[in-house]
Amino acid sequence: MVGKWASAVVLCGVFSGLSGLCATVAANTTGVPDTPGELAVPMPATAPARPRIALLLPLHSEVLGRAADAVLAGFMAAYERDRNDATVTVFATGESPQELLAGYADAVAGNDIVVGPLSRTDVTALAQSGNVRKPTIALTQPELSPEVDRALPRQMLVIGLSVEDEARQLANWAAAGKHTARALVISGGAAWQRRAASAFAAQWRQLGLEPQSADVSQAGAYLGASSVAQLKKRILADKPALLFVALDAAQARQVRTAVGRDMPMYGTSQLNPFVPQELTQHEPMPEMDGVRLLDLPWQIELSHPAVMIYPRTPPVPDQPRSPDLERLYALGIDAWRIASEIGAGHTRFEIDGVSGRLSVRFGEGTTRFQRTPLQAIYQDGVVTPLVPSR
Repeated sequence: MVGKWASAVVLCGVFSGLSGLCATVAANTTGVPDTPGELAVPMPATAPARPRIALLLPLHSEVLGRAADAVLAGFMAAYERDRNDATVTVFATGESPQELLAGYADAVAGNDIVVGPLSRTDVTALAQSGNVRKPTIALTQPELSPEVDRALPRQMLVIGLSVEDEARQLANWAAAGKHTARALVISGGAAWQRRAASAFAAQWRQLGLEPQSADVSQAGAYLGASSVAQLKKRILADKPALLFVALDAAQARQVRTAVGRDMPMYGTSQLNPFVPQELTQHEPMPEMDGVRLLDLPWQIELSHPAVMIYPRTPPVPDQPRSPDLERLYALGIDAWRIASEIGAGHTRFEIDGVSGRLSVRFGEGTTRFQRTPLQAIYQDGVVTPLVPSR
């Protein structure tokens, strides 16, 4: 994979002067105005005439190799499609923090912007290293306490797909118009499920509401039958206003089947197991009708302007597409678009991205990133946007 894209990088650098053949990334990007009519705000320092971007990914990792390949493919697909004057160099790392820090040092030495790392462990190691001295776009969240997280390096922008962010946005959505509602927060044993449940509960309390929690045991990939039966009894007895399920689609389907459709249910993008290119090959899940969730435009809104202009992942013979890898491919596309804007010297901008509406503030002493995915609902057994973004 690395060799393939190394050739692509060289060719794109040679032909970057032909950018007029394709619309530039700015075609779907708008500035965030302080006053009406203000354009995207440039950085105080002069941006390089031809930004040099390093893409730092764990392509040699047995654990994260496929995820890194997906991000790389999305990033390069967007780069080749937009063809501005930037150059891209790929730096491949493995799984150790030492290898990551050495790769980062090499990337920083000859480039203006670094995109990466991809793993929580690597982002944490880099954030604590004291070596972040150039704009660095981290592709996931560090494993730091909220207090430390607020003091990330000034040159680090974290843009990863986050179940915690989704959970907080879901809490705001579910709480709209409610003043005394109790939410039952249901979680499995996976680390991401515990993080999502904790984030939802904390935001629910922040809104002045009362969360209750329920942990359910698993039998393999599914929830244990006795655990589901106990959960049903509790729901019937306590009568919560709604359920937040930090579960995957199959597990949430078990809960939905047990408690029925009358109980409002919310969940993260992990409730959507479908891939748009293969939707007709999936069995609909009518039991989930009415369940509300968040997901990326790339996964649920094919008519979105940015979704339509970027190429889809090519099929792999005898290998079904993964919704999680599709989301990482979308992250790669938007990582390129953010890097391109920063490389152009913009410090405040919005992007109507394939991973959601992105709001970025970077380079003025205050770093801020917010992704707003699409609100969606199950209808006729499949996930549908509640309100299309356009």
